[in-house]
Order: sequence, then structure tokens, then C-alpha cells
Amino acid sequence: MNVTITPGLLRGAITPPPSKSQAHRLLIAAALADGESRIEHLADSQDIQATRRCMAALKAPGEDLPVLDCGESGSTLRFLIPVALALRGGGRFTGRGRLMERPQKPYFDLFDEKGIAYRQEDGVLTVQGRLTPGTFALPGDVSSQFVTGLLYALPLLEGDSRITLTTPLESRGYVDMTLEALERFGIRAECPDGRTLRIPGGQTYRPCRAAVESDYSQAAFYYAANGLGGQVEILGLNPRSAQGDRCIVPYHMQLCSPGEAELDVSQCPDLVPPLAAHAALRQGITRIVNAARLRIKESDRLTAVTQVLTALGADVVEGADRLTITGQPEGLAGGVTVDSHNDHRIAMMAAVAATRCAAPVTITGAECVAKSYPDFWEDYERLGGQIQRS
Repeated sequence: MNVTITPGLLRGAITPPPSKSQAHRLLIAAALADGESRIEHLADSQDIQATRRCMAALKAPGEDLPVLDCGESGSTLRFLIPVALALRGGGRFTGRGRLMERPQKPYFDLFDEKGIAYRQEDGVLTVQGRLTPGTFALPGDVSSQFVTGLLYALPLLEGDSRITLTTPLESRGYVDMTLEALERFGIRAECPDGRTLRIPGGQTYRPCRAAVESDYSQAAFYYAANGLGGQVEILGLNPRSAQGDRCIVPYHMQLCSPGEAELDVSQCPDLVPPLAAHAALRQGITRIVNAARLRIKESDRLTAVTQVLTALGADVVEGADRLTITGQPEGLAGGVTVDSHNDHRIAMMAAVAATRCAAPVTITGAECVAKSYPDFWEDYERLGGQIQRS
């Protein structure tokens, strides 16, 4: 689907969709619990469908390795690799888009050490073996998803385990979300020094009733719309949330002040597209730094952000791990067709930036927002956005 946007500022009130990151975590814990849990305020995005589908496959009876279709969800894939080993002795993982190209080396290094077999060919990753308790050394600066996957699996083992981080942990907020979800379901895990996590074995997940919070990652696009002159009232966010992307609030305030700004996104890489849209139209130069991990997302997001915003008329310079953006507060030219790169956050970034363009903007592949925010275009229209679908 293509969407053509007639420029105009967004106005009104919006409650962002449920947090995809929290929903993954609560759903996995609920599926591992003995008994019935109730998870409320879920959105049926493609990534959440993938986690539900894979947990059902893992829990289904059978002696063969289960086939787990992760769609395009990196969280589903990385969270469930250790869980599959703990529950079923492994699994066959499939996916679409760039998912099976995303690096799994931290797991592979552990598997070599622990004697777990793995093979990746023709878009299928097969892992097989017995996950045993012990010490698991992981780099902290690749993805916190590897830490989270082990945190779900290790409590199920018969003995105590420890995760040791060999480099400082990035995206610490996501690990905090995992620990919070585990605690709700009766699982104990400790992180006393920020570099070591201690996980007692022999634990049992207990059923729980929980509601998914509204998502700061998606709210960030409405903060950006406000930074471009819109008047969107953002409702339903938990100001004490463990979501790492809650830092959009101080970052938004920083961008609303003129002058030079430097934003370190090592702990919140998903915020780069909305931050870049805001930066493109503020007064001053913005440097978005420590963003190298964006190259292994649904797209190479550093390149995709640069290409899309530049096409709209922005001044963006791409570096190896950063973007330098010279704001143009008078507005962008627009009048072009831009590619979503099959990346939900790139499509939403383009939609927000289009509100301050001089001429209409067409976004190709706009249906990709269904990965995390299926109702985005409907919400965009409710806020006064003028779009035509084709």
C-alpha cells in the first residue's frame, strides 16, 4: 500500500498503543506459567502475533523439534532460542524480511562452549541440545535481547546460573523491563552490580493478571509531531515506567530548545527515527550518537533515515554510528515519493516529517506499520492527518 500525505499539522488527543516490548515479555511469562494468566491491553501487531504463535508451538505436545515462525520479530527470535532449548531441547526458527540475517553470534559462542548444536541454512536456524545451568558470558553492547532470552530460560533449569556481561550493557531499560515482568510471575533474578545477573534454578512461573502499558516508543512519534508545531495531547503513559524509551521526554525537551544538541541513543535506539524527524525541523544542529546497532534492524536505519529525510529536503549527514542533522525550521520541500524500506519506524517517521513539508509526500510500503502499530494510519487521520491510500 502507498500513502500520499497532504501536509498539515496534527492536533487532538491520542493514547499510544500498548508497549510491544512489555507485551512480548508478559506473554512469554504467561505461557510458561502453570495455570491461567490474564494479559490485558494487548495489541494484535504482527510481532505480538509471532510471539503468541511460537509459544503455542513450544507448548504443543510432540517429540520433534517444533518449527517456530518468528515473522519479522527480532524479539521473538532471540527471546525464544534459549526457551526452546529449556522446554523442548531446541527448535527450528524461521522468519521473513531481514530477520534471519540479524546476528546471533553471542548465542553461537555460548553454544560452542556448552556443546549445543546449531545450523543456519536456507533461512532456517536449527538449535538442538540440552541447556544446562552455569555461567553464561555475553557482550552487553550487541543487544539486550540475548540477556532477556536467557533470563526466561535459566530459572527453569535444575541448578543456579549466572549471566556475566563482558562489556557494558546497552539498552539497560529493556533488561529492567524483563526483570519486572519476571517478578510479576514469581521468578527471582538479581543484578547486584550492573554486570552480573544471578538466576536461581528450579523456579516455577506463577500465573498472574497484568495489563500492558502504553508504549513510549510509539508515543515518540507524537512528541516529534509536537516538536514540528502540532498540538497532540499524549494520554495514558506511565511516568514511572521501566520502559527505556521513556527518555523521549527529556530528549524532546532538549530538542525544543534552539542551539546544538547531542543525544546518546545507546540505551534507546528505537527512538532515532522520531528524534531525527524532530531534529530535521528544529533550529540548530543535532548529533545523534552511539547508534551503530541501528544498522541491523528491520532496515539499516541510519541509512534509511538519511535517505528518506534527505529526499524530503532535510540536511542529514550519516556517519558510521551517528547522524548529524542541521535543522530547517522554515520547513521541508516534500513533493516526492519515499520508500518505507519495509520498516515500520521509517514509515511513521516519514509521516510525521510530512506534516511540515511544502508539497504532498507519498510513502511506499506503508502497510509495514502493522509490524508494531496496526492502527497508525487511522490514528493519524483522527488527529487531522490528510492521507490517500493506493
